[in-house]
Amino acid sequence: MQLPFTEQQFLDVFEAFNARAWPVVAGLWVATLWYTARFVRGHAGSVALSALSAVHWAWSGLVYHAVFFTRINPAAWLFAALFVLQAVAFVWFGIVRRGLTFQYQRTPRHAAAIALMAYALAYPLLVVLSGHDASRAPLFAVPCPTALWTAGLLLTASRPALPVLMVPTLWAIIGGTAALGLGVRPDLMLFPAAGCLVMYRLSLWMGSRPRPA
Repeated sequence: MQLPFTEQQFLDVFEAFNARAWPVVAGLWVATLWYTARFVRGHAGSVALSALSAVHWAWSGLVYHAVFFTRINPAAWLFAALFVLQAVAFVWFGIVRRGLTFQYQRTPRHAAAIALMAYALAYPLLVVLSGHDASRAPLFAVPCPTALWTAGLLLTASRPALPVLMVPTLWAIIGGTAALGLGVRPDLMLFPAAGCLVMYRLSLWMGSRPRPA
């Protein structure tokens, strides 16, 4: 895939983002770790998890994409709109309508979900171990780890509405494809995340089809 910017320009954006936004990045990482631990123990409410997800998507859309990434990629305006739309989806379906119920169970699907959420939390370390300078690399509170953590969370949802799944799945494909040309190897996990979301949605669809008499 031909990108409208170079790898160095891409990393320059993260250098500027990390220098200015690091307190929020650190705060969101701590909050996400805390809520993930509480969720596994059965103590995190679905509304709170929806609110945290909405904050992640709104922050990545309005701050990372709109303020920083638009400097090198005009398509970032579209990405910003998609991320804000996803934040609105979490607010509408998860908070206003109370239609998102997240619950941890001991099943293979939930094991995959927790693995993705843990991977997203380990993402900063994985990026550094892959050879990137922490000051010039995606760490947290940016699109790809946000999509990874969200994919894991949505895999634990009971029959999530299709609009809530669409943007995370789309971004997992976009981000994973971009990783092939930008050398951010931890982002390759976005492909399995997208696959898990698609398979989960298909399983829900198949389960809802009327069976022949």
